[in-house]
Amino acid sequence: MPSRRGSSDGSQQRDLVPTKTSVDSFLAEASRAKMPTTHRTHRLLFAIDATASRQPTWDLACELHAELFTEAARVGNIAIQLCYYRGLNEFVASRWATTAAQLRDQMGSVTCLGGRTQLNRVLAHAVHETATHPVRALVFIGDCFEEDEAETVHLAGQLALRALPVFAFQERGDRRAHKVFAELARITRGAHVAFDSHSPDQLRRLLGAVAHYAVGGRDALAEFTGRIGNDLTRALLTQLGPR
Repeated sequence: MPSRRGSSDGSQQRDLVPTKTSVDSFLAEASRAKMPTTHRTHRLLFAIDATASRQPTWDLACELHAELFTEAARVGNIAIQLCYYRGLNEFVASRWATTAAQLRDQMGSVTCLGGRTQLNRVLAHAVHETATHPVRALVFIGDCFEEDEAETVHLAGQLALRALPVFAFQERGDRRAHKVFAELARITRGAHVAFDSHSPDQLRRLLGAVAHYAVGGRDALAEFTGRIGNDLTRALLTQLGPR
């Protein structure tokens, strides 16, 4: 038997060179192995007007907060950052929440205070966040607008460049707010839908729809809309248009 240290007839080389059978066996085994799954967490900004008149809607949103996580869990993982403004000049962006309990705790300690709207601060914050990491969507719940429209349009353009759609859910029918929210949604390729705060099911379906979109995109929203057959979610889907 030839020594492993070598021999003049080249037996060492023949022992170390893989055979065709061993290569085929390795390739077959590799083809059966599953690639590790990457669990990607999608980010959603959840912004609410928390000025004085908004307490009933804030309370409703607190009750429905879990809808965002429950529906998102059907198609993937989600992290949500709560943003709100209230008082004379207070704007808060909470830490990213990855569970319904975390978001509930963040919302539960907030009470609404009188003051003017600060939607432009929300949009500026969204621009900053997208420079740090990808954000799939911004949801805004409000009822009026008292700011510089030109600045809003400029910030909307910045969000459009970053491919961040805004979903503006408007309570009641303030005309100026309707105009600005609709333009914001149009520029960012998002959607603007009015809802009745006295109908909790409307907001529940809207939050469920946007959670699907944030995690699975337009296809997931289409599946959700087809499953529940709701006019509001169909309105979202129609405004988003084909992708």
